[in-house]
Amino acid sequence: MSLIQYYGTGKRKTSIARVFLRSGKGDITLFVNRRSRPFQEYFSLESQRNIIKTPLRLTETDDKFDVFLRVSGGGVKGQAEAVRLGIARALIEFNRELKPTLKNAGLLTRDARIKERKKYGLLGARKAPQYHKR
Repeated sequence: MSLIQYYGTGKRKTSIARVFLRSGKGDITLFVNRRSRPFQEYFSLESQRNIIKTPLRLTETDDKFDVFLRVSGGGVKGQAEAVRLGIARALIEFNRELKPTLKNAGLLTRDARIKERKKYGLLGARKAPQYHKR
């Protein structure tokens, strides 16, 4: 028996999420930095869990798939948003007709905002030393 799974990659800031959707009953398995972690415990805030489950709820597929997550880098919120993008992309691989629904909800847009690098001669990315006239 061959395993049918759908794959999607999500990125946000420095977080990278690899998402695998397999037919199942809605279980979520999470690996953070190659270590297995309980989903409810790692994403402890309800808002973070809602961010992750948004694409599944929107397409009414939350009880059709088991979700396997491999997440690395960044903070918990960035990881949650990366997972959301990965799930949305995997759902499109499963069924192309879901694309307009996900696109209208803004779930397919990669948020490109990242930390700006520090420049030489400055104290931070933009903060300059105090100016003195004399």
